[in-house]
Amino acid sequence: MIEKKGNSYLFMGVSSCGKSSIGAAVARELNAKFIDGDDLHPKANILKMKSGHPLNDDDRAPWLERINDAVFSIEMKKESGVIVCSALKKKYRDQIRQGNSRLTFIHLHGEFDLVKQRMLDRADHFMPIELLKSQFDTLEMPMAEESDVIRVSIDGTFDEVVQRCVAAIQNAE
Repeated sequence: MIEKKGNSYLFMGVSSCGKSSIGAAVARELNAKFIDGDDLHPKANILKMKSGHPLNDDDRAPWLERINDAVFSIEMKKESGVIVCSALKKKYRDQIRQGNSRLTFIHLHGEFDLVKQRMLDRADHFMPIELLKSQFDTLEMPMAEESDVIRVSIDGTFDEVVQRCVAAIQNAE
């Protein structure tokens, strides 16, 4: 696939929906830079989540600013990038959009039971399963006015979901 210079694709959704693994695979397919938004969390956020407490909007503000800056940098350097970030609320997505014109959100969506099972199958993540419900409660489903959001179902094999994402990005351009 031909790389689109300056474009960023932000993979969003609740914890354990596959943002990081699917995003990394799509980045390889697109020949794009990959940035895991979890790596941009301030230390205080990681410690708070690890202790079983959900983040609040004040906690998320510096993290979202870092995500926004990463998108801006990709556009300014005329690179192509895949970034993963939960972006659960519209106002979070709006903060990331601010000043960034070449951004598309890929919403990886799955039902609670499917995501819960995938979370149980993971051993390497700092978010405890008890916080999954809070993620679903916080999620504001993107509405039609958010025309830069593409919804992709995670129901299927890993390769099927990756190919759905690549096809959705190709069809959107």
